Amino acid sequence: MPKQLPIVAMDACCSPLAREPLSEGQAVELSKLFKAMADPVRLRLLSMIASHAGSEACVCDLADAFDLTGPTISHHLKVLREAGLITGERRGTWVYYRVHPEVLARLSAVLVPSESDAVSA
Repeated sequence: MPKQLPIVAMDACCSPLAREPLSEGQAVELSKLFKAMADPVRLRLLSMIASHAGSEACVCDLADAFDLTGPTISHHLKVLREAGLITGERRGTWVYYRVHPEVLARLSAVLVPSESDAVSA
C-alpha cells in the first residue's frame, strides 16, 4: 500500500505564495523595473549604491569596480535612473546616486510570500 503524505505537508506545499495576483498595470510597471535590473552590470551597480555608506555613491566610487568605460557605466546608470530605481544629483564634477527605497520595497513585496506563509514557515 503506497504511503500517503500528511495533510499538513500537502497544504504547505500547495498554499499560494502571494496574497493576490498582479493587476495588468502592476505587471507592466514591475516588468520595467525587473527589465532594468536584468543586466548583471546594472544589478551590481544597484547593489553597490544600496550597500554604500548612506545608500549613496559617487560615480567615481562605482566606475573602478568594473572593467568598462565611463560612458558605458553612465549608460547603465541612466537605464536605472529612467526606470525609477535610482536618482542622481550633480555635485561639482561628480554625480552622486541614491536608490529609491520605496521602489525596492515594491519589488521585494512581489517576491516575498504573504505574511501568513512567512509566519508558518
